[in-house]
Amino acid sequence: MPATNSEPLKTKHAALARPDIGEFGRHELAILGAPCADIQALVARLLPHLAPALRVAYVDADHGAGDAAETAETPGSAVPQVAENGLAAELVDKITHRQLSLTRALDKFSQPELLAHESVVLVNGNHFRARQQVVIVDPRKPLDRKLDRLTDVRLILLADGQTDLPAVLIEHLGAAPRPPVLRLADTAGTAAFIRQWYLLAAPVLRGLVLAGGRSERMQTDKGALHYHALDQRQHTAALLGEFCPDVRVSVRPDQAADLPAGLTALPDTFLNLGPLGGVLSAFQADPNTAWLVLACDLPFLTRTTLAFLVAHRQAGRLATALRSPWNGFPEPLVTIWEPRSYGQLLRFLGLGYSCPRKALINSDIELLNPPVPAELRNVNTPEERAAAERELTR
Repeated sequence: MPATNSEPLKTKHAALARPDIGEFGRHELAILGAPCADIQALVARLLPHLAPALRVAYVDADHGAGDAAETAETPGSAVPQVAENGLAAELVDKITHRQLSLTRALDKFSQPELLAHESVVLVNGNHFRARQQVVIVDPRKPLDRKLDRLTDVRLILLADGQTDLPAVLIEHLGAAPRPPVLRLADTAGTAAFIRQWYLLAAPVLRGLVLAGGRSERMQTDKGALHYHALDQRQHTAALLGEFCPDVRVSVRPDQAADLPAGLTALPDTFLNLGPLGGVLSAFQADPNTAWLVLACDLPFLTRTTLAFLVAHRQAGRLATALRSPWNGFPEPLVTIWEPRSYGQLLRFLGLGYSCPRKALINSDIELLNPPVPAELRNVNTPEERAAAERELTR
């Protein structure tokens, strides 16, 4: 029976917050308005200016497809071979890079997943769309037939000999503030624009106190312990509050009602996964922010370490972490997790791993040496607690 006007519509799926992703990635620019060779040359000139601070992916079509002579001159073009041999996929280690050839079509969900490790995706806009664009004004490629692709123009580049914007482009842009205009030959200026564009789009930093553990070794709630004037949940939240406009406390659902006044709970939705569950629950609540994560069992931690971590944040990486002074591995519980790490953490969970450190070790991250290594010391047992209290009261 169809729902009446007085009956609420029922949905089959949970209303999840979705990551803000375009056709290929979170930060993508389609470059169009010039011959493909010119677009390829522009990208090649830009790369030395953008890397290694930004990991850049490039999306294009195979311009030799269907041209037997050109395909034959391109060694390593594996797609025809895969198709002819009946293989569904072929992964080849080319020493300097890896080449994955697939016969199946890539849907709109697969493309961002394959490029999830890259911070910027530059797209040949003659063949593909992206949600933001760089337009090249070149009479060889008139724009009048591509206006539907110009949905959010961020930069205009004038090819050699061009001094004015085409009337059709001016009319299409309308009364909105006009994007900056540079010469196509100004590679340094274009690269500077892309770096600034990326910087302005860097996700907001929110704070997350991990306080949902069962504290079995400590035999009492580690978050409720007092090493300072406040308990560790309050103290850690106050530290984060100096750097984050919003701070949440990750807790088990049964703990939420017991938080001290002034703290905002973020109950775990991924249960029985330890710290990974808290981080994933935060991303499920807001997948478009970066989370500065701190465990509540770090009584020696001060703003010195946090200020260093935030100042050296690399939003172009999957995460920015501190190197443990005890084993040299990334410390996942004093880390800035960027939005792109959400999918990576879910991927490791799908492979049967609940250790966030393993995800960091196997991802493109910024790994920093801590300014005061002793501040990363955590406290897990009654004996360690007693020693910490003695040291902190000296």
